[in-house]
Amino acid sequence: MTSAAEDRAHMARAIELAARGLYTTDPNPRVGCVLVRGGAVIGEGWHERAGQAHAEVAALRDAGGDARGATAFVTLEPCSHVGRTPPCADALMGAGVSRVVCSSVDPNPKVAGRGIERLEAAGIAVSVGALAEEARALNGGYFSRFERARPLIRLKLAMSLDGRTAPAPGSAAKRWISGEAARADVQHWRARSSAVLTGAGTVRADDPQLNVRLSYGAWVRQPLRVVLDPDLTCPPAARIFKGGGALLFAAEAAALPGKLAALLPPVIVERVPARGRALDLPSVVTRLASLEINELLVECGATLAAAFLEAQLIDELILYVAPVLLGTEAAPLTALRSSHATGPFTQFDLRAVERFDADVRLILTPKGI
Repeated sequence: MTSAAEDRAHMARAIELAARGLYTTDPNPRVGCVLVRGGAVIGEGWHERAGQAHAEVAALRDAGGDARGATAFVTLEPCSHVGRTPPCADALMGAGVSRVVCSSVDPNPKVAGRGIERLEAAGIAVSVGALAEEARALNGGYFSRFERARPLIRLKLAMSLDGRTAPAPGSAAKRWISGEAARADVQHWRARSSAVLTGAGTVRADDPQLNVRLSYGAWVRQPLRVVLDPDLTCPPAARIFKGGGALLFAAEAAALPGKLAALLPPVIVERVPARGRALDLPSVVTRLASLEINELLVECGATLAAAFLEAQLIDELILYVAPVLLGTEAAPLTALRSSHATGPFTQFDLRAVERFDADVRLILTPKGI
């Protein structure tokens, strides 16, 4: 039996391994596993990609089938059901491990403690809770999808020193507020996200691609591109529809123009209730959770940003600040209504600050989260 300090040290290594799947495992959780016997590590593994071996199986393979009597340190409860791969609990039982240490119970109702029960029924000692907070942070979206029926939602914005997000029409100012290093950092947030969401206004004004254009390993997984387009007015030639299509959310009564209809599939149209001219955001994010979206990155204009804030749907605010002034005619950061501008969803805790050349990135969370 290892000490509590040794358990934490081995679990910390398992979390390091799990993080290697940051950009690739979606919609599965990022999971790492370390096998230890007699104080020595005999196998390590992590889940690399959905449909491939889970962390426990990868670690058992690394151990060369010599795991009898070992302790398995796993960042999430071993699965107990047959999905795209066999149950990991069975693999650990078959390998003869004597103990399993996992950070937390899997929130997926297909598992939800059954893996632990299965291991204990086979006479394997199980303990839960080692570095639970750290392991959970790596899979915040996965837990959110099962516990809150919505993804973990990040709002990404960039602003000038005077709180503006785009030069005024006709201005001689350059299109990009942020510098190259900050824009490259945005690629990291896209790459780890299940989906990137914007509004039809941004599509019409900026014609963004919202894809991952930097390499994050041998295999680049593109996030689902989502557009909120209540009246289905996006131009069919928009770049967001190219290279894999997109998901359009529209009002239930919106007519589908023929040119947009011609894009179906790979473009998909989802109908949700509308409130006035705006879509019901809780319905949107609930539907995204049902589509196995764990982490949602929102990149949008002032109106939609305010709508997400007012609906209290933002878990993290990723804010890039550039050392420029754009003036009062430039676009504002958000279009919060004055009656909502002092609500609890507009108060934030500063979690991290990092510099990217001349720009600064702030990571903030709404107070109370």
